[in-house]
Amino acid sequence: MAIVKTERHPELAPPVSQTGVIGWVRENLFSSWLNSVLTVVSIYVIWQAASGIVSWAFINANFIGETKADCTGSGACWVFIKARFGQNMYGFYPEPERWRVNLGYILGAVGLFLVLSDYVKSKKWPGIFLFVIYPVLCYFLFYGGFGLEVIETSQWGGLFLTLVLASVSIFVALPLGVLLALGRRSEMPVIRMLCVGFIELVRAVPLISVLFMASVMLPLFLPEGQNFDKLVRALVGMSLFSAAYMAEVVRGGLQAIPKGQMEAANSLGLGYWKSMGLIILPQALKISIPSIVNTFIGLFKDTTLVLIIGLLDLLSIVKGGTTDKNWLGLATEGYVFVAAVFWVFCFSMSRYSIWLENKLHTGHKR
Repeated sequence: MAIVKTERHPELAPPVSQTGVIGWVRENLFSSWLNSVLTVVSIYVIWQAASGIVSWAFINANFIGETKADCTGSGACWVFIKARFGQNMYGFYPEPERWRVNLGYILGAVGLFLVLSDYVKSKKWPGIFLFVIYPVLCYFLFYGGFGLEVIETSQWGGLFLTLVLASVSIFVALPLGVLLALGRRSEMPVIRMLCVGFIELVRAVPLISVLFMASVMLPLFLPEGQNFDKLVRALVGMSLFSAAYMAEVVRGGLQAIPKGQMEAANSLGLGYWKSMGLIILPQALKISIPSIVNTFIGLFKDTTLVLIIGLLDLLSIVKGGTTDKNWLGLATEGYVFVAAVFWVFCFSMSRYSIWLENKLHTGHKR
């Protein structure tokens, strides 16, 4: 029996798979002459920009000292941030009482970890702690009471105030936005008209005007002699403003759910609220995760607008420090520090959103 040997034509042979770092670089960065030119130019631009930033921020920077006179190098003067770090973080909160703020941070981090962790079998008690007990504890920790010294909100500021504004507004805006979205889709004309009117009115004006109205006009609707704290007014304005946008995000998720889901729930004998709570809303919120987190990130950055009503958040405190006669000319360092802090928080929320999407199998993995 003769064995016939056949030779495969080189052009018909399957390409050899490129593996490893060299293969990835060759396939993605140098696959053609145009890509090669773009890669070289991009590397040159990035190198020029990165080398200058690294040189200014680290190599030639000044980290040790107490005054501006200690900044003798040509780089950044991080002594400015170091000297005012406590005020940047806590505002004018009394230094002996700052342990209360730190304790609130620790309790919040523990509660958030327990709620988000996969190692906790039951989610009920961590959720009750984080969303019911923790806010009450924070009120007495931060403001005072039960033997703790009362610290007026006029002394709150810096990153502490930014986190209070963002967390409370997010905590209120999400459930309120869900209710507004359900009301806008309601079959009751009065409820639907009220929700549509509120959503469209709030979305038609900028947040600055809402803060002004909450700070100036809200007291006019209260009984004579009664007044709300300035921080409470800001929280009310930001929560209502964010709830209007959140309502539209949730409504988009609700519209993406097939009508058959509600019909199936009705066939099982479930009422409206049970159908929404057990079947419709979980799917709609899962679909809306990217938009919900995007709204949260926007709200976190919008906390800087409270300066116009006299609240000193992180940006306001740092900006005030740059006008101090002892630290003139260091605005760049201050703004870079603020940008880095905001980037850390916003990037963390973005990464958690992506992780949650992948965990819930929403769309394609990234």
